[in-house]
Amino acid sequence: MTTKLTSSKRVMSRLSLSAFVSAAVLLAGCSGGLDALAPSTEITPKLAREIKSKGFDQRDAVLVRIFKEESELEVWKKKASGQYALFKTYPICRWSGKLGPKKKIGDRQAPEGFYQVNMGLLNPKSQFYLSFNLGYPNRLESALGYTGEALMVHGACSSSGCYAMTDAQMAELYPIILKAMQSGQRSFQVQAYPFRMTSANMAEHAGDPNMPFWQNLKQGYDAFQGTKRDVNVAVCNGKYQFNRNFAEDPESPLGACPPVIGQSDLMAEAAPATREIVMESRITEHSYVDGGMHPQFREQLKRYGAKSFSAKTSTRKYPVSRPEAALSDPFNPAD
Repeated sequence: MTTKLTSSKRVMSRLSLSAFVSAAVLLAGCSGGLDALAPSTEITPKLAREIKSKGFDQRDAVLVRIFKEESELEVWKKKASGQYALFKTYPICRWSGKLGPKKKIGDRQAPEGFYQVNMGLLNPKSQFYLSFNLGYPNRLESALGYTGEALMVHGACSSSGCYAMTDAQMAELYPIILKAMQSGQRSFQVQAYPFRMTSANMAEHAGDPNMPFWQNLKQGYDAFQGTKRDVNVAVCNGKYQFNRNFAEDPESPLGACPPVIGQSDLMAEAAPATREIVMESRITEHSYVDGGMHPQFREQLKRYGAKSFSAKTSTRKYPVSRPEAALSDPFNPAD
């Protein structure tokens, strides 16, 4: 036997359904489960004009460089000559940990090293607005026994081992990268450094226990600085090897490197000069609370407070990570 719903019951039924749908939408907003809630990944007309005004094409290949101490992320685009040119430098809203590589899960360290990001590592439905995974641990890090996962560049200005931008920045970064990959770039390189690896900065950090690793990173940094071309990265002898023409592919990241064919040993040439510079100085101590934040964002955090700042940097008002720590600049303790 069927019973007709009264008018009041029909209203309640509709309200219950509405509440269920609203709850589902809110949950999907946290998990990124509904396509309708995913941010746009298209290049806006304004961004298209900026790309064109700087002499680039939307389809040009990209390369990303990250610098912790300066809290900056660079996007480079490849010209017809095969050389990259700087498109834009973005201030990083938040990164966690301190200078030095990530070694184990839970250490809050943002990674340092060389990474290749393919289409499968892009996430248009990220909990943190938009994101791309660095692919940590890479081949060298895995061989060294380093652990961790889901180390990303994403929005929301909240980091527990990632490089966190604002949502507005990711609304530019992600479409630029996506368009390049849709246009034929199979993967793009991310070079993540502790700081801009000039001789002066290397000398400033002399004595740091990470210096041997940073000397290795500097070889890749110098290779790109000198040519502005793609840096070929291999791994052997427990280190990154840059632009070396090996007789065969290295078998093991920790094993001996194969012979080099038809070129000088760039690593052997670069290392002595670096060692000479860093031995002449002493390390500058930094007082870390937790990671860093670009000065322009630190000023905004001071001015608006954590709650209002989060509303300005995240469309979902995602809380900034450890705001008290973000207010403490490890590189300028007096500020």
